[in-house]
Amino acid sequence: MVGAQAPAEPRRQFTLDDVRSTYKKRDAWWTVFLVDPMAARMLLPIANRTSITPNQVSLAAFAVGLGAALAFAQGDHSALVVGALLYHLSFVLDCIDGKIARLKGTGSVFGMWLDYSFDRYRVLACTAGLMYGQYRRDEDVTFIWLAGLVTFLDMLRYMDALQVYKLRSGMNRQLRAAGRAARRSASLGRVYSVPLGEDARYIGVSSARDVGYRAVPAAMTADPSMYAQRAGQRADLHSEFRSRFGWWARVRDGLKERRVRPHLFSGIEYQMFIFIIGPLLNAVLPLVIFSAVMLLVFELAVIYKLLLSTRDFEREMQRLTATNAGQPGAGAETAAAAAEDAADTDDVDQDVAPQEAGLVGDLTDREPAQQRAVPQA
Repeated sequence: MVGAQAPAEPRRQFTLDDVRSTYKKRDAWWTVFLVDPMAARMLLPIANRTSITPNQVSLAAFAVGLGAALAFAQGDHSALVVGALLYHLSFVLDCIDGKIARLKGTGSVFGMWLDYSFDRYRVLACTAGLMYGQYRRDEDVTFIWLAGLVTFLDMLRYMDALQVYKLRSGMNRQLRAAGRAARRSASLGRVYSVPLGEDARYIGVSSARDVGYRAVPAAMTADPSMYAQRAGQRADLHSEFRSRFGWWARVRDGLKERRVRPHLFSGIEYQMFIFIIGPLLNAVLPLVIFSAVMLLVFELAVIYKLLLSTRDFEREMQRLTATNAGQPGAGAETAAAAAEDAADTDDVDQDVAPQEAGLVGDLTDREPAQQRAVPQA
């Protein structure tokens, strides 16, 4: 007797709200207003009616991007319009692959590499096609030089994003190590100070040890209080920037309400103005120059803000070093904490910053944690 076969589970049907939940917390304004609404509606039938994978969408986005490059190479205005529309479609598909991965939980490390690599190849191909088409039409060698400029600035933007991310991660890593060293060197009879950017909270002694908390001697009694750092807090490395540009916080908050990151002319806008706006208006040369200037202005702003952050970092490290000074074994504690922290956080240097995922914004838009004193017994 042959048993009845169990019916297959019905495919889950995603809704538009499910798709919207895959949006990044903050994104480029071009993506928020001109890509996400279109991508969400294209994604629904793909997710609900097909088994297309994120990598397959990445391949499709790259193929459409090559089509845009071929259209650009024709040089005439009608071909430029076709190329601009294909480039926008390519970018929409490029956003859909990540949304599918987040929606279905099918992302992979290889997929991240594939997506990033195809993005760079598409920019190179479209730059070559666009500038070749303009050179062939106008016989102006300026467009050959512009091809080099566009490629260089695109590379500069993504390299700069990665290095800024690494530097900020390194500063936070050192501050966490120094903060742990200060906590470890606390002893009976001393007031335990909480480093800026950390919060203190008390929990029940009977259950604290079971979840891994350790006893720290209270200031005026031999009875220990169970104390731990609240996860996710960092020292404030933007106080000097806010003291100079307090008005920017209002601008940032207004953009944040609309899910737009403060870096208003990033690599995404740079590409869109060159490969979409310029061809549509048949004004490639002026739009390339405009885009280059705007990208450099915002990159210099990011670098200046980073400079101010390094000053905040140095002041905070000096304060933590002074806290550790005179504590027995403080130097060894700091070295051990730094080694431990490096082992825990080296993975942040993975090549994710160039994805234009708002890492700079994610790292710089945090509100400073308020310092809370630990009450004495």
